[in-house]
Amino acid sequence: MNEDTPTAQSLDLGVVGNGSFAALIDAQARVVWGCLPAFDGDPAFCALLSPRQHPGGDFAIELEDFERAEQHYIANTAVLRTVLHDSRGGSVEIIDFAPRWHQNARFYRPVSLVRRITPLAGTPRIRVRARPLADWGARIPDSTWGSNHLRWLLPQMTLRLTTDVPVRFVREQLSFVLNHRLHLVLGPDEPLARSIDGYVEEALNRTLDYWREWVRYLSIPLEWQDAVIRSAITLKLCQYEDSGAIIAAMTTSIPEAPGSSRNWDYRYCWLRDAGFVVRVLNRLGATRSMEEFLRYIFDIATHDGSLQPLYGVAFETALHEEEIESLAGYRGAGPVRRGNLAWLQKQHDVYGSVVLATTQLFFDQRLADPGDIATFARLEPLGERAFALHDVPDAGLWEFRGRAEVHTYTAAMCWAACDRLARVAARLGLAERSGYWRERAEIVRAKVLERAWRDDVGWFSASFDSTYLDASLLLLADIGLVPADDPRYVATVEAIGRELKRGDGLFRYVAADDFGVPETSFTICMFWYIDALAAIGRHDEARQLFERVLARRNHLGLLSEDMAFEDGEAWGNFPQAYSHVGLIMAAMRLSRPWTDAL
Repeated sequence: MNEDTPTAQSLDLGVVGNGSFAALIDAQARVVWGCLPAFDGDPAFCALLSPRQHPGGDFAIELEDFERAEQHYIANTAVLRTVLHDSRGGSVEIIDFAPRWHQNARFYRPVSLVRRITPLAGTPRIRVRARPLADWGARIPDSTWGSNHLRWLLPQMTLRLTTDVPVRFVREQLSFVLNHRLHLVLGPDEPLARSIDGYVEEALNRTLDYWREWVRYLSIPLEWQDAVIRSAITLKLCQYEDSGAIIAAMTTSIPEAPGSSRNWDYRYCWLRDAGFVVRVLNRLGATRSMEEFLRYIFDIATHDGSLQPLYGVAFETALHEEEIESLAGYRGAGPVRRGNLAWLQKQHDVYGSVVLATTQLFFDQRLADPGDIATFARLEPLGERAFALHDVPDAGLWEFRGRAEVHTYTAAMCWAACDRLARVAARLGLAERSGYWRERAEIVRAKVLERAWRDDVGWFSASFDSTYLDASLLLLADIGLVPADDPRYVATVEAIGRELKRGDGLFRYVAADDFGVPETSFTICMFWYIDALAAIGRHDEARQLFERVLARRNHLGLLSEDMAFEDGEAWGNFPQAYSHVGLIMAAMRLSRPWTDAL
């Protein structure tokens, strides 16, 4: 790694975005991650993963004699405010946002980051460093400049920075006294045909208005409203609106644990999450986002009747995995991977996930394009696949690379596919098809209850004929396979608490896998456990644990995939959409009713 390249030392990051792209910004207002022109593009800003050969991969506004910083989101928005203080009494405010608003009967959401810099006190001296890299940090891109802009020729787009900072100051990274407000507009190579200060002020106000209006129509619980709203906005920022896809996270290769080599590319859409994401969007009342995601899922699901675990944001199927040598990795802990070999795995639970998600089409009268008999007919092949594969070994939702078993969760999700098709058929008045799918659902359910329950240990096992536990068993009641008061389910939840829980964290599983023994708490699993505790009647305990987990979010209320057990440090890709889904669902279950406030 080049000595001139500062590295992000923690996941104390914020995210700004607009449905076209997103950028991660550290606690000192430095853009350290941003793929262009979309989530799956080349990371022009890649400082988070430590470029080896060249300084840069960042977009910083550095304050000389820096002493401390404060950072928060403007309430109910995706607009980030950072205040930098120097040791001489000077301070600077930086506002960061990606423009988004309604315009001409559609959304204006350019691949653009806007930065407004305002002096607040003293005579602060700053330096602007705009240093995108190309080809995953392997080279400095060719650049040109004009009187009020700079341009970089990136692999997939030409990037333009329009500014009222003197261009030479930016080109040569010169420091200067900030004595009046300045503006930076980063985006496509299109001239700004108006004053930059006028554009930025209008864009800021319209973007603030958009987010406040979006939040205004969310359905939220009485308690933990700030946490739920921030999670809802973060989930929205993980959606690529051209296709409707919702990605797992915005980053690649942040390790699940230090030195573990569990470094994966999460900038894709996993079908295993679909049913739960749709349910959360429905509970939030985020109907447009839900419809867009359902459109993406339905486009995939009705292609040829077979499904793979994950897809690209533009429906890509081949997500070839390779290691990138030009980036050293988060804190230097490589490898950095592009692509994800999980697309080749067999994960049969995805059929249930997709049917669970698309069931919404048939029961939600708010939708512009509700499901009908023809829609149902296009989903039935997924049910046939689920029934045929319910007892066939697969990699499971944890994507084991070195072994295959008949996983209990997989079989339960195959049951869910048949069960929901039976319900949809009944809804449509198709009695014969409802009976057909109900019969298959009962066959699968009986097999799961027979093969997964172990009298000898007193819990449901993670796979047929095994005795080990995993956290996915917490979902058996949630999907409806068994009622929450079933003594077998209660015993399983209690066993998971004994065997997998450590302090305020929860392992996915504790047995060694292809990469050794897991070391960190999987964040979504902790929310599953909290939800399960509430479901079996341990409500007070669930609330207390939920509060402690909330305290482990970063300073902006964001969550990654994993947490260290000892100190709660965030690990894994960030921000993790599914972690925020879990937070929202748990908050909605645990909150006191609104009538308590009325």
